Amino acid sequence: MTNAQNEVQIDTGKSVISWTGSNLFKFNKHYGTVKFNVGTFTMDQDSIRGGSFEIDMNSILNTDGDYNEMLVWHLKNPDFFDVEKYPTAQLEILDVKYSGDNKMMLTADLTIKKITRSIQINSTIEHNDNSLRMRSKFIIDRTRWNINFESKGLIGSAKDGIISDAIEFEVFVITKQPL
Repeated sequence: MTNAQNEVQIDTGKSVISWTGSNLFKFNKHYGTVKFNVGTFTMDQDSIRGGSFEIDMNSILNTDGDYNEMLVWHLKNPDFFDVEKYPTAQLEILDVKYSGDNKMMLTADLTIKKITRSIQINSTIEHNDNSLRMRSKFIIDRTRWNINFESKGLIGSAKDGIISDAIEFEVFVITKQPL
């Protein structure tokens, strides 16, 4: 006997990806957000079994107030995400391991600039008013997606100008339809 799986859409108006980037020694940090175009969880009763999400790279915002227009322009240009050529990124949840009632470790494929790499994501979920809310945290090494501008691995980069290869993400996702 197999369990019926269904797809549950996320509310793209209420779901958000927050990012933090810094220089190598974390003296300078920038914060911002990026939004989802679409997203779907594959559910088995109340449990997440997978998911597929498309991220709108044109929605990148800097929210710390410093260098807003210049920073967003730079993040969107070919030095970083090359948004004109790659307007979306994708995340596909491949495996979910639960530890306790509301904690999970997700294995997912993250595709940026048409480069796909596997990542691990720590998440918590809660069921609220017939919806699901998931909070996740993870860090990526941007050089794995060929985002090398002022990377610590580049010879000739000025010591103080080196940008950390790590980008930190906090993701909040809420479903828009009842479970």
